[in-house]
Amino acid sequence: MATNITFHPGSVSAEERTGLLTQKGATIWLTGLSASGKSTIACALEQHLLHLHKFSYRLDGDNVRFGLNKDLGFDEKSRNENIRRTSEVSKLFADSSCIAITAFISPYRADRAFAREIHEQASLPFIEVFVDAPLHVVEQRDPKGLYKKARTGEIKDFTGISAPYEAPENPEIHIDTSTTDVAESVRIITDYLKAKGYISQ
Repeated sequence: MATNITFHPGSVSAEERTGLLTQKGATIWLTGLSASGKSTIACALEQHLLHLHKFSYRLDGDNVRFGLNKDLGFDEKSRNENIRRTSEVSKLFADSSCIAITAFISPYRADRAFAREIHEQASLPFIEVFVDAPLHVVEQRDPKGLYKKARTGEIKDFTGISAPYEAPENPEIHIDTSTTDVAESVRIITDYLKAKGYISQ
């Protein structure tokens, strides 16, 4: 760890950014099993917010693991580091008054707690969204055939089958995608942002 560095704050205040962009930065952290609907909701939410002229950006396995985290594998230590880096990046986006939308399984409570802690230390909103669906439902969906491979042992340490998923205990938003469609999920999250004053009505 480097010890000869000093944080250099910018000349633009958080209040100035918020006033000019008419929105407050925040991180919306979508967590849930594979095939629960996280990425689908994240894509739709990003598009909806942009149509509302809100500065937003989506971070998920595709755009993070193909670049920033391409050196990481899928063992527990690598998955922890994947979430740690994503937490720090989403905090930077939120600090810029962007609404950062993350879509990661992020199975461990400790990793999600770290993400929340660094946001709260920076006085930045962190909104945990539990994208929930029963195991039998996500196995039926299984668009990439991952659950089938996990059941046959072709994929080791697969969350929900051979590796644990620690569900959020007190998420800000809980969406059951076995009964709630994408449009309604986006509405629920957007209404929360409006109610909290993070975006204008």
